[in-house]
Parts: sequence; structure tokens; C-alpha cells
Amino acid sequence: MLASEIIKRPIITEKSMLLVENENKYTFEVNKNANKIQIKKAIEELFDVKVLKVNVINTTPKKKRVGQYFGYKNELSKAIVTLDKEDKIEIFSA
Repeated sequence: MLASEIIKRPIITEKSMLLVENENKYTFEVNKNANKIQIKKAIEELFDVKVLKVNVINTTPKKKRVGQYFGYKNELSKAIVTLDKEDKIEIFSA
């Protein structure tokens, strides 16, 4: 799997931005089939940083309702990546 296939997009929320500022942790949506080693290599390749730790969160699809119609939210996998103290990812510093 290519690095661009593993990392789908950054997740930029208020909570994830607090993690960036306080603990140097970055949050990404990743491919569901990727493991921690593949995610670590993909982040290091794409952003040229040193990754210390990777935590993966798999979410289950939640039931949603719009009027009389039922459906499900998308199932996704998030990775919280801890970087070395000197490293930064410029996407998050806007």
C-alpha cells in the first residue's frame, strides 16, 4: 500500500488542535486495513518527521435518522500520532 493510500486526511477539530499544542500529537483518518507500522512509515515518508508512537481508534458505524429514513454514519479509523519534540507538521499550523 502506498503512503498516500494509507493516510486519507488530517482531522482538525478543537480537541485535536489542543493535542497538537500541548502534547505534539496529530490526528489523521487512515485506511481501515493499515496497521500501526504502516501508518508510522507513511507519516514519516509524507511529512519527513520522526514518529515516536501511534495509537489507532476504530469507530463503529452509528445509526442516524432523517425523518422516516434510517441509515448509518461511515465507519472510519483514526490514528493519533505522537511526534518527536523538534518535529512539526505544517498542515496543522494554519
